Amino acid sequence: MARKTIALLFLFCLIALEPLAPHAWAQESKLERLVVSYAGITGGRGPLWIAKELRLFEKYGLDARLVHITAGTTSINALIAGDVDMAITTSSAAIAAAARGAPVTIIATNGSPAYKLVAHPTVTSAAQLKGKVVGSSQLGSGADFALRKLLPKLGLTPGQDVTILPTGLSESHKRILLIFQGRIDATLGTFENVLQLELSGQKVNVLADLKDMGVYVSGTDMSVTNQFLRSYPHRAKAFLKAFSEAVWTGIYNKEIVDHVFRKYLKIENAKLLDAMHRSYFVAGNIPHKPYPQPEVIQSDLEYLSIANPALKGKKPADLTDTTLLREIESEGFFARLQR
Repeated sequence: MARKTIALLFLFCLIALEPLAPHAWAQESKLERLVVSYAGITGGRGPLWIAKELRLFEKYGLDARLVHITAGTTSINALIAGDVDMAITTSSAAIAAAARGAPVTIIATNGSPAYKLVAHPTVTSAAQLKGKVVGSSQLGSGADFALRKLLPKLGLTPGQDVTILPTGLSESHKRILLIFQGRIDATLGTFENVLQLELSGQKVNVLADLKDMGVYVSGTDMSVTNQFLRSYPHRAKAFLKAFSEAVWTGIYNKEIVDHVFRKYLKIENAKLLDAMHRSYFVAGNIPHKPYPQPEVIQSDLEYLSIANPALKGKKPADLTDTTLLREIESEGFFARLQR
């Protein structure tokens, strides 16, 4: 109990002193601007919000501005145009851009969504989806790619047995609402979506777990342009340090995780908060070291190469650069976080 109280007091003090913190950091050195876009409002964004609340970006010399851009292709286009310095969005969006010749490199990952295929309570098996509508987010999004990889494994051909409808909704809980409105019959949802429905007295049927089916979901990766990486490697490195410290802060301090989930996701249920902390932080849904995941990128490459011959023969190493993360690790940074 005493430990919990101390952690809460620590968090309260940080929040209470928020107006003063920028000046304190600025006195030591001028903060460097970094505009970061991120897709999706899920528990996976916890480290970003922790870093913002605890001013970890400032600690490492950054004036980081977080911008929510829902679509992966829009995020990557903003990155290429120079409107943002880093895009945290699906690996598939970055890979597709690289196939078009865009100078984009993946430097880290935020992990992959723990998706499940969920359906209306009257749909009790994947076979019953024949002739029905499955909702994705947007054409070319991570959820869209995941569905197109999953459905054939369930004996369903997209466009023939099942209609995939782009809903324009990146938040999976909003897509699930469309099921109850009769607009779609199934969609991809996260484990917390299912638990939240159960806690509210509603129910969906889980038809498949993508991990169990061997379907790798496009990772929510951190991408930059090659030019930015050459010109401002110290800014990217500072971001990775702040992000990584936020991950380990979340592992050790559940109270801080609860705070950001309450604030940014409007979640109050203690059971749901406990489950999200365990899944995202403790169990490693958010990787404890944010190295790009080769198996996820390889899965995207294999799928995207069907329509993009330029990607055939490409390897994950061709699209990623782990130089900064390896530097951070060689300096003992991760070891110090694992106190």
